Amino acid sequence: MSNIILLNISGEDRIGLSADFYSVIEKIDVRILDIGQSVIHNHVSQGMLLQLPAGQNSGQLKWQLLQQAESLGLKVKVRDIADQDYQHWVSQQGADRYILTLLTREVTAEEIARVTKVTAEQGLNIHDIARLSGRTPLNEAVTNDTKSCIEFTVQGKPKDPSAMRASFLSIASELDVDIAIQQDNAFRRSRRLVCFDMDSTLIQAEVIDELAKHAGVGEQVAKITERAMQGEIDFAESFTQRMALLEGLSEDVLNEVAENLQMMEGAEKLIRNLKAFGFKTAIISGGFNYFGNYLKDKLGIDHVYANTLEIENGKLTGRAIHPVVDAERKAYLLKKIANDEGLDPQQTIAVGDGANDLLMLSSAGLGIAFRAKPLVRESAKQSLSTHGLDSILYLLGFKDQDIRD
Repeated sequence: MSNIILLNISGEDRIGLSADFYSVIEKIDVRILDIGQSVIHNHVSQGMLLQLPAGQNSGQLKWQLLQQAESLGLKVKVRDIADQDYQHWVSQQGADRYILTLLTREVTAEEIARVTKVTAEQGLNIHDIARLSGRTPLNEAVTNDTKSCIEFTVQGKPKDPSAMRASFLSIASELDVDIAIQQDNAFRRSRRLVCFDMDSTLIQAEVIDELAKHAGVGEQVAKITERAMQGEIDFAESFTQRMALLEGLSEDVLNEVAENLQMMEGAEKLIRNLKAFGFKTAIISGGFNYFGNYLKDKLGIDHVYANTLEIENGKLTGRAIHPVVDAERKAYLLKKIANDEGLDPQQTIAVGDGANDLLMLSSAGLGIAFRAKPLVRESAKQSLSTHGLDSILYLLGFKDQDIRD
């Protein structure tokens, strides 16, 4: 006969409740095999798996637990667990685990139902559910600034990872939410370097387009930029074409453009918190280091790698000094910075929006397509479009109570 029992207790929470309830158990030489608890709106649910000493009368213990629970106003369920069931449960502890993050404005039953249906179809079992965002006041109106985030810990191996990701992308598009799933391993918990593309990622503009407006060739350059971001033409080719159109522009324009750059929503909050939590940060951009260094001083970025404008007699020549930071070089620089910082590439995070960011995103431990073009969203490991850059903190597991405003 098995001597393993599962306790489930529930009721109104208060300080000292567990101490009072388990005063019965402490008098018996039991072995605690597992324990877990959650509290929602001052209502506690707790489970405990116990192994009783050989020869112990489980019936007597169950009766004592029921009496103790009744005196404390709790409900308790006691169930015997067969040895083979316990051994099967133990054998599953090495199974793959994933963290599934649902980011929305206000969590709805439809969102939960759609997401959990996909996990079930993929053979993934939900082990834990946690709310990362703060508690929602009843009368607070939902706005574009409202954030709600739920984190699921799931276990198992997806039957078809590509199909699963496609399903999540479809749900995200239909319901205007973000869904990210990443393997829960040691690297996920020890990431220490975040590398950002600059234009349309860390800032809201494409700097080369802003320079082009001052040069009177804004529409021509913007069209080439868009084609490059969509992946329709090679970045190096597009860069050469756009640079040539800037020939003769005064270098005095650079400072004016820099001072009028608009930061991406949530960028400053994200950088401030990353620095507080000990992360290193970098800009790896196909833009220009004049503006990258401006942001480095403003935000406290650790590393900047971007293109250098060639200037002669106070005017742009229409050329950049080689090597040009293209897609291949972005991926190389991410690995170089990681190596310089003594990190494994799996400890890195890359954030970008364009086709020339894809190699960098795929080289990082966590690649995030941020408000990206369709091609990039579909190709990157993760995609965020609903909120600002600071929502990346949720993907790292931080809760609102951890985040500094």
